[in-house]
Amino acid sequence: MAPDLVQQSEGDQVCVIAFYLPQFHPIPENDLWWEPGFTEWTNVTRARRLYPGHHQPRLPGELGFYDLRLPETREAQAILAAEYGVSAFCYWHYWFGGGRQLLERPFDEVLQSGEPDFPFCLGWANQTWSGIWHGAPSRILIEQTYPGEGDYRAHFEAVLPALKDPRYLRIDGRPLFLLYDPTDLPDAQRFLDLWRTWAADEGLPGLFFVARTETTGRSSDADFDAFTLERVPPRLIARRDWPRRFARKLGIPPVRSFRRFSERMALGIADGPSFPTVITGFDNTPRSGAGGVVLHGAEPSIFEAQVARAVEHVISEQPPGQRVIFVKSWNEWAEGNYLEPDRRHGRSYLEALANGLEHGSAR
Repeated sequence: MAPDLVQQSEGDQVCVIAFYLPQFHPIPENDLWWEPGFTEWTNVTRARRLYPGHHQPRLPGELGFYDLRLPETREAQAILAAEYGVSAFCYWHYWFGGGRQLLERPFDEVLQSGEPDFPFCLGWANQTWSGIWHGAPSRILIEQTYPGEGDYRAHFEAVLPALKDPRYLRIDGRPLFLLYDPTDLPDAQRFLDLWRTWAADEGLPGLFFVARTETTGRSSDADFDAFTLERVPPRLIARRDWPRRFARKLGIPPVRSFRRFSERMALGIADGPSFPTVITGFDNTPRSGAGGVVLHGAEPSIFEAQVARAVEHVISEQPPGQRVIFVKSWNEWAEGNYLEPDRRHGRSYLEALANGLEHGSAR
């Protein structure tokens, strides 16, 4: 039977969904665009300290420099996640139109093998890949396209085996499917209507669509079931320690306070049902160098307080069965947001998650 939040959310229990990046194995496209053998670890290991106190490079702890083609790695991740309160992984799923996919191998093997026996859902990362984070914004690597209803059908059929898998996470019986950028869809409502109809035709009780948004207002007029607010609008950050115009002259990235960011981050949108996204930190300088952005001073204790506040929020705002928080992320190492153990903190962020869940539920 599929994991259902109605069953998981007895009392004040909250479902924690961690975003999961599959770019930890080589693919021919990355070999061509970057270099042979490129994976996310390539950027991680090249990172350097760009200013005094800058925490780089960030190196993995007990899981090591893993390869997601190995089932042992995927199993170890799931065991670790479950131990500290992660309810499911949200695997980023790349469908660029015309049947073109990338980085699908790790999830395909999870699906086909039945292992690990750990809940999951899919997030469609519907975004053009460019060289923007590498100082080449005009370089298009692969474009996100929407050829029409025939392609929507092909996409639906491609993910249908996952939607029917007993491990797929459901809300009110409906498989949860997340869209990264609902505003990029030419007609989001038509997409939702078609997929809901086809899901019913396949014997599913519908789909539960979640739209990612970066604003505290609705990012789409389409009939999404919920939104998740991924980051705070700049006006809610008290100040930048080193403003962008000065940072660029010094050859360093703009640096902001993670503590201020965390304390002021909005947890939901004003005019619709929403699930908070909590974040362990942010530093994408491994990809972008001085062209990146750093949330400085990230520590497990700050993350723990953020989680507790998010849990308290969803318990007060959402009914049982729809108490969800997303975590950015399980393994976004080159963006500096990950729950996995590293050499500096060990399992401290996982422990902070578990403590935050407990303290937030007790308030």
